[in-house]
Amino acid sequence: MRTKAGDGNDQDRSKVKNRALDFGPWTKQMTFVALTIAGSDPSGGAGIQADLKTFHQRGVYGASVITLLTVQNTKMVSAVEMVAPDLVLAQLDAVLEDIPPDAAKTGALGNEAIICALSERAAGFSFPLVVDPVMISKHGLPLMTTQARTALAKHLLPCALLVTPNLHEAGELAGMRVDNLATMEEAARSITDLGVKAVLITGGHLAGDAIDVLYWKGRFQHFSAKRIDTRHTHGTGCTYSAAITAELAKGRPLPEAVDAAKRFITLAISTSPGLGKGFGPVNHHALLDE
Repeated sequence: MRTKAGDGNDQDRSKVKNRALDFGPWTKQMTFVALTIAGSDPSGGAGIQADLKTFHQRGVYGASVITLLTVQNTKMVSAVEMVAPDLVLAQLDAVLEDIPPDAAKTGALGNEAIICALSERAAGFSFPLVVDPVMISKHGLPLMTTQARTALAKHLLPCALLVTPNLHEAGELAGMRVDNLATMEEAARSITDLGVKAVLITGGHLAGDAIDVLYWKGRFQHFSAKRIDTRHTHGTGCTYSAAITAELAKGRPLPEAVDAAKRFITLAISTSPGLGKGFGPVNHHALLDE
């Protein structure tokens, strides 16, 4: 019988040791499963491509459901096409029926119809859900309509363990300006009123150190890293939330999952391969010293 990941809190730590069998430095039997429900980035730096790379690197098997297709690279996004909601659900049902995940995340969801359809399924999830509320691409193109933002807040967030907005997204969800640690904490507390259990506001756009604020069970916790001077940050939000999802799938409590993911994304940014002529991807091969 599959052990369920629960809510990311009081989980069986032996699960982490027993279910991922190490057969040497190059091969692992990945029996933890993580699911991404997100858009496609053909350049590979963000979206489901970044999520699946991150799942693999963090030692879990990755499954995916595609919500939208983009035409983009490191320099631009020129087109976005939504997948029909019934096809999104058909993909999801196929995965749930055959390879049920231990944790899941959402990325770019696009429109109200997709979010409402997904929310109906998510209400019955027996595993933790991480919502990365992707609203705008790295290049400034909207990836979520105004109606979709309302639907996400009203219908999807109550189904989630964690939501991971950046400063702009946190401001949209909380209805306030978010530009420093004090307003990050205020916004995080406000966003939990929407029904989500925990909020992680990422501070990558703050001046100074990159400080993220987690609000969980009435307490704040800060995760800090030195700012890295680079333009190669395409897909950082996707990669960070995917790493958290992978750690939750392995049974780690939420704060430990965030800590491991923060260290992973920091290393991935600092060792970015420098690909592309614009905002390049991070290093999804980054290997943490656990």
